[in-house]
Amino acid sequence: MDGTCDARSTSASPAGFHILFVCTGNICRSPLAERLTRSVLGPLFQVSSAGTHAEPGLPMTDRARKELLRLGGDPLGFTSRELTADLVAAADLVLTGAIEHRAKVVALHPAAASRTYTMAEFGALAGAVAAPVIARESDPVRRARALVDEVRALRGLVQVDQPDIPDPIGSSRWAYRAAGRRIARALAIPLRLLTP
Repeated sequence: MDGTCDARSTSASPAGFHILFVCTGNICRSPLAERLTRSVLGPLFQVSSAGTHAEPGLPMTDRARKELLRLGGDPLGFTSRELTADLVAAADLVLTGAIEHRAKVVALHPAAASRTYTMAEFGALAGAVAAPVIARESDPVRRARALVDEVRALRGLVQVDQPDIPDPIGSSRWAYRAAGRRIARALAIPLRLLTP
């Protein structure tokens, strides 16, 4: 990582590469993203989630759980947790449900600004990355760091029409289906770039 990042992101992590997903309650969007990502990436990637206003210890909503299963993820053992500055500081990449969450992440830990994006924003920027640049890295962790570097260089240069994924909480199963589709679509290119 470049010198604009904090010490955590410039040193090699013994746990590999940590991706943190953030939404409001940590019972719909961020757990969907977390568990979908876990189903694709290997053990060198630590994938977790948290909520800006989460009540700790709650399971995913029933509709989020059903949508996750439909998309091929595993909800087993998930419980919500509240976002903290320590969680942000420990993450190599933070992906949020909406711009408001991105702002809260950066307010908690300003040094994370250069590695915090909405999911839709990161997906759109990853789509503009030249795949051969990432493919040169055979090590999964180096590949992930290279992707974050390339995406950071494109920030502000690629139009992201809808950076937020609407919160489906309290809505119909169709709202959950729409959120699930948007999350899966946002993550599709980054996950494809991170897997050989």
